[in-house]
Formats: sequence, C-alpha cells, structure tokens
Amino acid sequence: MAGATPKLIKELREKSGAGMLDCKNALNECDGNIEEAMKFLREAGLAKAAKKSGNVAAEGLITILINEDNTKASMTEVNSQTDFVAKNDQFIALTNQITIHVQDNNLNDAEALANSSIEGQEFTTFLNEKIAVIGENLVARKVITVEGTVVNGYVHMGKVGVILAAKCDDAAKEKTADLLKKVAMHAASMKPSVISYTDLDAEFIESENKAIIADIEKENEELVRLGKPLKNIPQFVSKQQLTDDAVEAARNEMREELIAQGKPEKIIDNIVAGKISRWIEDNSQLDRTHALLSQTYVMDDSMTVEEAIKAVDASIEIVEYVRFELGEGIEKKEEDFAAEVAAQMGN
Repeated sequence: MAGATPKLIKELREKSGAGMLDCKNALNECDGNIEEAMKFLREAGLAKAAKKSGNVAAEGLITILINEDNTKASMTEVNSQTDFVAKNDQFIALTNQITIHVQDNNLNDAEALANSSIEGQEFTTFLNEKIAVIGENLVARKVITVEGTVVNGYVHMGKVGVILAAKCDDAAKEKTADLLKKVAMHAASMKPSVISYTDLDAEFIESENKAIIADIEKENEELVRLGKPLKNIPQFVSKQQLTDDAVEAARNEMREELIAQGKPEKIIDNIVAGKISRWIEDNSQLDRTHALLSQTYVMDDSMTVEEAIKAVDASIEIVEYVRFELGEGIEKKEEDFAAEVAAQMGN
C-alpha cells in the first residue's frame, strides 16, 4: 500500500462516493494525496456520483421478477432524478439486472443489497459507475424477496408494484397463481394497507373511528342546510370492534324498534337478519378502505376480494402482501425559478 491507508480510503470514499477498491487504487497512484486522488477518480468518471448524490431521486422504476414455478418473487424500486432517464433503455436494463441479482441472492432490504457484490465488485461501486455513465443520481431504495407455496405479482407502468403469496392445496396451485395476479392488480389500484381487518392496529382504528364520525357529523350539518336525508353515523368502523356483545346489543335494539312499530313477531327475525347485515357493513367502513380481503373486488364488484378468492378455491389463503409505490415517502425539492433568478441578480 504505497499511499493507501484504511483511514485515507475511508475519507476518499466519503468524499467521492466511489468504491473501496477504486479509492485504494487512486490513493496508491497518487501517493496518498487525497486531492490528487479525487482528481484521478474524477477523470476516471468514478467521482461523478459525489456531485449527484445530493440530488433528489424520486422518479425511476419498480420492477418485479417471478420465478418459473411461481414460488419466489422479487421486487425492487430503483430511483432516478428524472422520468426521462427512467424511460431510458440503459436504466431499464440496470433495474432488471438489479432485480435478478436480488432474487439470485435472496436479498430482502436495501442494506443487504448495498452490502452485496455484483459483477465481482461491491454493489455501491457498481451503482456509482452507473451513476457516472447515466449522469443522474440513482438510488436502489426498496428491495424485497417473497417465497411461498404460490407467489405472483403485478407492476403497473413501472410506478406501482404488488407481490402476493398464498397457501393452497396442491391441486389448486395453477389457478391460485392466476388469481394472485388479478388480486395484485386490484391491490395496485385500491391501495390496501393490510391483508385482513384483523391486521389493523387498535390505536389506528380508535383514531380513525373518531375522525370518521366527526367527518360524517360535519357532512350532516351541510345536508341539514340543504334539506337532504342525513347519513347514518356509525358507532364503529372495523369488524375488530364488533364483539359478540356489541352485535347482540344492536340486534336487541333493532328488535325493540320493530316491536314498537307493531311488526308481526313471526317476521321480526327475518327483518333483523337483513338489518344487522347492513349495520355490520355500516360499522366496518375502515376495513373496506384498508383491508384487502374486505374490499370490493375491482374485477367483480358484486363480491369482496375474500369472496372472490373462495369462489376460485376454498383452500386459498393469502399469507403475504407487499406493495411498492414509486417515490412514496420521498420529499421532492420544489424549485422556485423566479426566486433563483432574483437571488442571482442580487449578487
């Protein structure tokens, strides 16, 4: 090590964004001089990533790879700065290469990807070289690999990706794979956050319960002003809250109302059965928004996703659900062109 020491290599990596081996070679070529080594890397095109790393990468592509027997699926979100680059053949090939690498190595998060090796080099070095060639900051932000009895997925226009895994009887594997593709298309559109209402967080339910009731009460104030029928205000918003006692209390209240109205005893039970179904629907609206199985199926709005699954085969049970949406959670920098020009004129 003529000029490279662990301390200098670390410092040069932080400044340049280049890989460890490239930094080591540059320092050896420049006798340990950091500034000369930076110049060496820059001329080699390897330090371009440093200039780009501060730029917001919120565009890009979501890519999914399903293996041949539908038992493993991998999904990645690789971000670029512009949609123009995201549509470039070179970038598309890069995202496909990364997704194949993710599946081949069973990688499950961005940190595992960053710590992996590809084409005989560190992944960070590999990506920095691509940044130098493509000319934009690139970020491999999200990575997942899902395995199961049957796995399938769907990606919409490179912007939204969904992977689903299910258990089922052996005889149902082929039709389960087909169904999962359709349910993944549904989930891409309808954005459920969990598989079942039983997966919803209790604190979230309580908070949303108060918010939904407040919203309906506000809507009713306007409906009163317009002289229109008022909306029912639910007691609850999720089946999680519908305990046996809560349902029985609602059923008894309905019976008492019907008796008070003079309805014949022999038809009351039938009327209550219909009313309690509607009451459960009215008091579980949060489930229809956030729980996949409770949502109205986009392929057939006469049934829920859960009912659509059972109609295909009763043995099918969805056990894993992952959804990526391009750029979700990234704060995009808003450029104020007028302010920028004004600032430059003032200098």
